[in-house]
Amino acid sequence: MISAGLDSGSATTKAVLLKDGKCIAYSIQPTAFDFISAAEKAYKDVLDQAGIVKSDIDHVYSTGYGRNSIKFADKAISEITAHALGVYHLYPEVNGIIDIGGQDSKVVSVYNGKVVDFLMNDKCAAGTGKFLEYTARALEVPIDDLGSLALASEKPACITSMCTVFAESEVISLRSRGSAKEDIAAGLIESIARRIAVMALQLGIKQNVAFVGGVAKNTGIRAALEKELQVSFYVPPEPQITGALGAALYGIG
Repeated sequence: MISAGLDSGSATTKAVLLKDGKCIAYSIQPTAFDFISAAEKAYKDVLDQAGIVKSDIDHVYSTGYGRNSIKFADKAISEITAHALGVYHLYPEVNGIIDIGGQDSKVVSVYNGKVVDFLMNDKCAAGTGKFLEYTARALEVPIDDLGSLALASEKPACITSMCTVFAESEVISLRSRGSAKEDIAAGLIESIARRIAVMALQLGIKQNVAFVGGVAKNTGIRAALEKELQVSFYVPPEPQITGALGAALYGIG
């Protein structure tokens, strides 16, 4: 049994290939506002890695923001369900999932791989990868360096706005007043952590929590969130592919 899962996100598209329940290939590609091309590229990449052709695949399932655009998929499933399945496969003991992606952030309460409840922020960029991207640009630092920069701070700046536009203006104002970049970065990250922590606490998630999505690679966000929730996260070796993994697992049944 070979199944493929595709997670069509706003920033990146992920593909996972499973053979008898084991991951044999995965790919992460930039979406670049073209869900179809990105999905086709990620799919071709995992097939090439595994040395197989499309006719060898038993099932293809899609998930994510652009899941309905992937017409060659057998079925589309919600990203909430996909992440629950993917995380359960990796960490059966987990009962909470925090997923911060490019355009939204989700907190999911799970039990035995099933979704119990969830909260999602998809109305604005606050607390998402896009928020980090804009604020990193205002600080004139690479987004990949934002987390380590924040960890170097001893006195985080006070960031009062979570609106992307206003926060960017606030960053520029703080810089003009001489605030250190690391202190501004720490303040931004702490403001995101507080926002996500409120969502988690609303669902009663306090232990056995997995942190997934592209932002899970940000060491500063991870440290700030763990501090806010007083937990140590389960973070997969590649936290961006749990949705695609879950979609592939859905194909196995």
